[in-house]
Amino acid sequence: MSDIVKRSEVSEESTPRKKQKIETQTDQNVLAHFQMKSVLRDSTREKTIFIHGEVEDQEAIVILEKTPIGHDSLPEMLKKSTLELKMKNDIYSTYQLIPPAHLSDMKTTVICPATQKHVKKYQVQETFLVEETEEDYRSITLPYIQSQSFSVQWVYNILEKKAEADRIICEDPDPKTGFVLLPDFKWDMKQVDDLYLIAIVRSRDIKSLRDLRSEHIPLLENILKKGQEAILQRFSVPACKLRIYLHYQPSYYHLHVHFTSLSHDAPGCGVERAHLLSDVILNLKGTPMYYQKRPLSFPLRADDNLAAKFREAGKLPNC
Repeated sequence: MSDIVKRSEVSEESTPRKKQKIETQTDQNVLAHFQMKSVLRDSTREKTIFIHGEVEDQEAIVILEKTPIGHDSLPEMLKKSTLELKMKNDIYSTYQLIPPAHLSDMKTTVICPATQKHVKKYQVQETFLVEETEEDYRSITLPYIQSQSFSVQWVYNILEKKAEADRIICEDPDPKTGFVLLPDFKWDMKQVDDLYLIAIVRSRDIKSLRDLRSEHIPLLENILKKGQEAILQRFSVPACKLRIYLHYQPSYYHLHVHFTSLSHDAPGCGVERAHLLSDVILNLKGTPMYYQKRPLSFPLRADDNLAAKFREAGKLPNC
């Protein structure tokens, strides 16, 4: 039976972990009332499908994801599964394997009520690479962020232990260099091959990579060192097998750092969006205002409101 993470999101500008009520259920009442409208996206690479529909007259999105096979379940799966022969040629045979029900779990995420922003987020769309200068950030991006009133109350709930307190792996209470480390919802914690954790800083005045200066080096070094130590102690994954980075643009404007397994091709870990934390620290040590001054490139989807602002300013030519 699939676990369902039900997310009730309030803000129109919310992203998947914003201002939400989260509860883990093992019943299927939510899906029993789901009326499908369309498939927004089907990712064969990520083994994930995004479905748009309604639950009791409320817009909803259901995300179905095939989870990695747990190594400890392999013996039982191989012995107790049913095989249906599809093709045989010399030494090669292809079968359809039907595992026991308790070994065929599928991670299921329900977003309800969903907004039009959520629908657009999961649709297949064109993406453009934008180069943002220091002036572009001041005149386009920052006013856009300030005008949107993005809610990060869900972040404050975590920092204040009003939500997800039982999921915290590591925390540092220092108001300047402290942070909270916890699993991202994209990781089911069943195996370390797709390990994914997030470090959320306690400081509430750092929105993104653009705000970082040399004075933040102790914070970043603290996250790097203690995050690596905590992951080694809890999950036995050494630092040399971790990818530790920040996104720009981020999905929400409160500074956070991603910790993923190097073997996991996590969404957003490509060079067009991810900045290795170790590189960020070195850049700030060499140039205190590095991220205020240098141009930063990042991808934007065609329907993104920020893309529209860059297009209006003549900074996003037709490709």
